[in-house]
Amino acid sequence: MNTPTDPAADASADLHSQRPRTLILPPAPYAAAMLGGWWLDRNVQALPLDWGGLSVMAGWLLVGIGLAGFAWTLWTFARHRTTVNPYAAASTLCTSGPFQFSRNPIYLADWFILLGVSLLLGTIWPLLFAPLIWIMIRFGVIRYEEAHLEAKFGDDYRAYKARVRRWI
Repeated sequence: MNTPTDPAADASADLHSQRPRTLILPPAPYAAAMLGGWWLDRNVQALPLDWGGLSVMAGWLLVGIGLAGFAWTLWTFARHRTTVNPYAAASTLCTSGPFQFSRNPIYLADWFILLGVSLLLGTIWPLLFAPLIWIMIRFGVIRYEEAHLEAKFGDDYRAYKARVRRWI
């Protein structure tokens, strides 16, 4: 069992404090699902997602909510002078703005965009990739970002994590 004075634990914490060891560029799974879903719908098997006249309006509304959430998060990062780069070290722990509602507001925004684009494309295909996207983001990105933030910000991050949910 590792203890705070255990050299292996110290080396692991030091490794995570330098930068996240993110495995996947976070927008890639969402983009692949949208492009792949569009291609599958047109070339393999159409799986319509049609809410009539509501599809276009709801689709753009969801895309707009996602883009607004993304912009708010970028503005918060800029205000705190920290990076949005998932491969770079955070310089500040952001807990205000969208981070007071979700520890992962950009990934949450990506889900809104995925839903909206699916409606705009008129196909359910991108949504069928949702479980795979969730696994990839949760275990290929968030897991490493959380380890980095905990190693870098310690008790402040643990207190934030206890008070704010991962998603919503």
